[in-house]
Amino acid sequence: MKKASKKYVEASSKVDKNALYSIEEAIKLVKETSITKFDGTVEVAIKLNVDPKKADQQLRGSLVLPNGTGKTKRILVIAKGAAAEAAKKAGADFVGDTDMIEKIQKENWFDYDVIIATPEMMPELGKIGKVLGPKGLMPNPKTGTVTPNPVKTIEDIQKGMVEFRTDSYGNIHTIIGKVSFDDNKLAENLNYTINAITKLKPATVKGKFITNISIASTMGPGIRLDKNSFDN
Repeated sequence: MKKASKKYVEASSKVDKNALYSIEEAIKLVKETSITKFDGTVEVAIKLNVDPKKADQQLRGSLVLPNGTGKTKRILVIAKGAAAEAAKKAGADFVGDTDMIEKIQKENWFDYDVIIATPEMMPELGKIGKVLGPKGLMPNPKTGTVTPNPVKTIEDIQKGMVEFRTDSYGNIHTIIGKVSFDDNKLAENLNYTINAITKLKPATVKGKFITNISIASTMGPGIRLDKNSFDN
């Protein structure tokens, strides 16, 4: 088992593992326990009372954080004709069709963070699904990355769109900002995320939907939150 660093042990000592913190307390702590020299990312982990083996309880989607993510994403758009031209004007970093697909296939090219594709291009893109899938790059209609109108999704990503999905344990992990963010902006992004996920409760789930919420900075310790401190 890998030994925890001295910085991590020191940061962890500030967190009571048995305590449930309010949003304000948790955000102050996540900043105090940030141990990276760079501006760390703040992530939320949400434990859901779902059975990921059931199709209707596999949640996947995207949301646009009110205060963005603090990250700039490089966008590749796979489209033809008017949709491709519109994507270029909207500020996509790379735009193309089969030429871009061939570049990925032949050159192992991954100088982008997200791919948006029009529905007509999905059969071609599907041919390299085994390459894109494991990297989490395959476009999906549920996240808005398969769309006849790439411009809207480009704008959403530029504003701070994040994607989420339940893992095999029923957890959702997603970004809510940077350690350098103002406390209120992080709180707003966190509240928005929890409220958005809460509204997605499947009808087949009985009882409590969200069972645990924690936040952490990059390489920092997890901080559990009191679910009663949220707006929902």
